[in-house]
Amino acid sequence: MSKSLCQENHFKSIFLAHSQELRNFMYYKSGNLEMAEDLVQEAFGKLWENCAKVLYEKARSYLYVVMNNLFLNQVAHQKVVLKFEQRQKSDSYEQSPQFILEGKEFKERLTQAISDLPEKQRVVFLMNRIDRKTYREIAEILGISVKAVEKRMHVALSSLKKIHPKI
Repeated sequence: MSKSLCQENHFKSIFLAHSQELRNFMYYKSGNLEMAEDLVQEAFGKLWENCAKVLYEKARSYLYVVMNNLFLNQVAHQKVVLKFEQRQKSDSYEQSPQFILEGKEFKERLTQAISDLPEKQRVVFLMNRIDRKTYREIAEILGISVKAVEKRMHVALSSLKKIHPKI
């Protein structure tokens, strides 16, 4: 009859017999002593949670499997974290104060250019670009032909490019 890991003295004997060996194994594998110690603690925690399911004789191999799985999960998590950090660094240019200032200046120039458009062109431009209305919908609302809408939009876009070349 095998010993029960749920008895504290048997669990303690497994811990004393294998914790140092497991820590060294994980340290050699990860190169990080703190991580190795944390994973040993987690593995023994999982062993305690599953003490009724694990045979005393199989505890050592169970701990190695659990530790290896925990390590692989940790590595996968680190990859996600690194990928996120790299994405954040590449996006940091877009969020720099210079970028924000240029964005505000561009918005002001664009707003001024749109307000400088003649009313008929401005209405068609804003209905299309802001309200996302199709030329046909704009024509029906304004009571003009689709060709007239196309012409007004073309002239509005041309005017915006002439008045403010950076837009």
